[in-house]
Amino acid sequence: MLRSHVIFSIFQRNFWSYFSGAIGYLFIMVFVSAGAWFAFREEFFTYNQANLAQLNLYFPQLLLFVVPAITMSVWSEERKLGTDELLFTLPVSDIEVLLGKYLAVIGVYSVTLIFSLTHCLVLLMIGNPDIWQLAANYLGFWLAGCALLSAGMLASYLTSSATVAFIIGLVLCLPAVFIMNVPIPAPFSSLFGNELSLETFGIRYHFQPFGNGIVRFSSLVYFGSFTILMLYINRVLIGYRHWSGGKNGSAMGWQYLIRTVSLAVALISLNLILANANFAFDFTQEKLYTISPTTRQTLTSINTDRPVTIQAFVSRQVPREYASVRTSLIGLLGQYAQIGRGKLSVRIVDVEPFSEAAEEAKAFGIEARKVQSERGGRIQMEDVYLGAVINSGANEVVIPFFDVALPIEYELTRSIQTVSEEKRKTVGILETDAKLMGGFDMQSFRNSPEWRIVTELKKQYNVESVSPAAAIDDKKYDVLIAVLPSSLSTPDMGNLVDYVRKGRPTLIFDDPIPATNVELAPRQPRPRAGGMMGGMSPPGEPKADGGKATSLVNLLGIQWNYDEVVFDNTIKVLHPEFSDVVRPEIVAISTKSGVKNAFSMTSPVTSGLQEVLLFFSGTIRKRDKANVKVTPLMQTGPDSGLIGWAELVRPGFFGGGLQIVEDPPRMKDEYSHIVACRIEGDTAAGGPPVNVIYVADTDLIADWFFQVRERRLLNLDLDNVTFVLNAVDLLADDQTFIDLRKRRAKARTLTAVERQTAPFVKQRSDEQQKANEEAKQALDQAKERLKAEVEKIRKDDSLDDIAKLQALSIAQESETRKVQVAESNIEQLKQQKLEKNQRQTDRQIRVVEQNFFLAAFLLAPIPPAILGLLVLMIRLRNEQNDITPSRRIKS
Repeated sequence: MLRSHVIFSIFQRNFWSYFSGAIGYLFIMVFVSAGAWFAFREEFFTYNQANLAQLNLYFPQLLLFVVPAITMSVWSEERKLGTDELLFTLPVSDIEVLLGKYLAVIGVYSVTLIFSLTHCLVLLMIGNPDIWQLAANYLGFWLAGCALLSAGMLASYLTSSATVAFIIGLVLCLPAVFIMNVPIPAPFSSLFGNELSLETFGIRYHFQPFGNGIVRFSSLVYFGSFTILMLYINRVLIGYRHWSGGKNGSAMGWQYLIRTVSLAVALISLNLILANANFAFDFTQEKLYTISPTTRQTLTSINTDRPVTIQAFVSRQVPREYASVRTSLIGLLGQYAQIGRGKLSVRIVDVEPFSEAAEEAKAFGIEARKVQSERGGRIQMEDVYLGAVINSGANEVVIPFFDVALPIEYELTRSIQTVSEEKRKTVGILETDAKLMGGFDMQSFRNSPEWRIVTELKKQYNVESVSPAAAIDDKKYDVLIAVLPSSLSTPDMGNLVDYVRKGRPTLIFDDPIPATNVELAPRQPRPRAGGMMGGMSPPGEPKADGGKATSLVNLLGIQWNYDEVVFDNTIKVLHPEFSDVVRPEIVAISTKSGVKNAFSMTSPVTSGLQEVLLFFSGTIRKRDKANVKVTPLMQTGPDSGLIGWAELVRPGFFGGGLQIVEDPPRMKDEYSHIVACRIEGDTAAGGPPVNVIYVADTDLIADWFFQVRERRLLNLDLDNVTFVLNAVDLLADDQTFIDLRKRRAKARTLTAVERQTAPFVKQRSDEQQKANEEAKQALDQAKERLKAEVEKIRKDDSLDDIAKLQALSIAQESETRKVQVAESNIEQLKQQKLEKNQRQTDRQIRVVEQNFFLAAFLLAPIPPAILGLLVLMIRLRNEQNDITPSRRIKS
């Protein structure tokens, strides 16, 4: 039976001996300084993430020197001085001595880690880190160190020289840290349902999840197994003196060898069995790596006869804005592999440009994205791979690139469901002048691509084009999407109305002024079908009800005025940085505006949304006595109103289309306006069984919002795409992914660094704008000289018409050349100014970053240095007190 007081006594003896001299404190100072160097190097500021990711990359290598330094004298000094024999003659057992010494080195290592908490203090000072993620990170530091300390103790027992013990400890720890990624032969790996590699038996493999904020049960088992094996071998060597000299010494040696091998086999088998254990703790505050119930259900419901394979092609080094994307993707794929074991396999491929892996990725349609990055104060373009291909049998979905704001879990889970399902629901896209499906444009004689919303829907649904020229099959489509139905002819509108009247789920977008193409406004006539020869073609078929869509809105029991646009001043309150460039007709629907009912919190379509933008939207009102239930989904604030077509739109010059008036008269209504609603027929009151979501804006689904969603352009975090997909899912009676789309990760950046560098960035932006304005002004002056010369010739009455034409031709040719030369010179001067400004800004930002690095580096060794000096002073004072007064030197 183990005696705790004996173990504690041995612990105290070894623990305090380490701190009795200056060497222990100097070692701690070196360790924390090295940690600060790795944690806050240039890459730390490049990635702009308030975490210890850079230190995590090098920490296993750092342990190669830390562990032997702590353990090298734990046994070797005992053996060198002969005190080990004295120790073992005491009434203590071998295991008590071993545990006491092991707890002592753990104590020393723990104190060392406590001093390294200055790294966390630095993060708190300059950023907004996730405290719980840091806690998991430090738990990984501690467990990895404790495991290797057991190997270091074994090395120390093998020699009486501390220096040799350091070298042996380094050699023993090397395989655990640098084990290569060598595949295990197929017969063995197939036994466990996935492709294993020797890397899974390394410290780095099991330490990595802790840095992401994940504590896996399999990793805990690994660290425990490693420690038990090393301590057992140490225990066998300690007991060697008991049985080596006996007549059965050789037999006992073989017996202990067999025991050791058996223990190793048992522990390795346990780790292999638990390698895919689906049990982990997510320490991140936003629970970034906690698989949602939706994902868990999707993975567990995969048919074993149709397993799913995910192949992710990922660059090893990515620019800082993609660092969190790469981390999240790899972390989630690890979770997916564990949950879907036997049904889903994951393969992560490190891709370098022009490599075989890059060619393999290209074969799947995954190519490098050119991304601008900043390294060492230099702006450069990098090829980045962050894509995945998901397949099951013949079904395949390719995600070419995971951009910075793309919801990774949602994309992966939806793709898995898509490839694993044999039958998908069908979404119909009504053919209107909006041309969502793309195709040949008779006006421009070019093929127009399909809208991004169609591409997005194809990842989840079967998407088909629906002609309104004939009766629409009300049994074929789970949801019908009609964008700009006001452009339909009377017969086509009749077919749509008949379809909606039957209660079939329909998503409708209409718009008084489509910003993507003002010529498609309901008040405008349908375009001629003749392209460049359109003037000789007959006019397009008239729109139903003159573009008012009267029959449709009457059926829905709503009032939608086809020539009224809503405005709202909320946009300038939410985004003051854009106040000079945005106009109130760009309407921001947001809970941050203080409007309580901006989004309906009771509808799954809009609950949890943060902000949606609409361009030149219309408004919706319920008709009096209409037998329908109208549920507002999105509303403006009270600081809004309506503008008529006549006040907002003017014909262009010389027949050049329509022009939007810059500052029309705006009269506020002092009440909110509905811009999107759910319409359900009140059949009990005799109403039609309609089932419609109506949105008074078509620009809400424009391609630009997909770019904002993927890259968070202009620092906008918009929910336009989420709103549309939620609406389709609700109408299709499939709410599987609605909650999953709303998950968000909080950006944890270096806020203090950003604050100090912001003036330099603003200054650079101002200088760029100034340079652009100067260039434009100089170019305008050159063009004005051309105009003046031409006008002068035109007003010269001394020239006849022929002479004027000749003079004009000569003058235009000469001045045009001058303008071109001037334009080239102006552009060259502008670029020189911009490059000079860029270099200056980079230097200023680099100085700020270096100051933070220097502060972090100098702060790290201060606490152990202070403690070491304090202990030294106490020791000196105690030594002075122990000297008798008669033996002291008298001054």
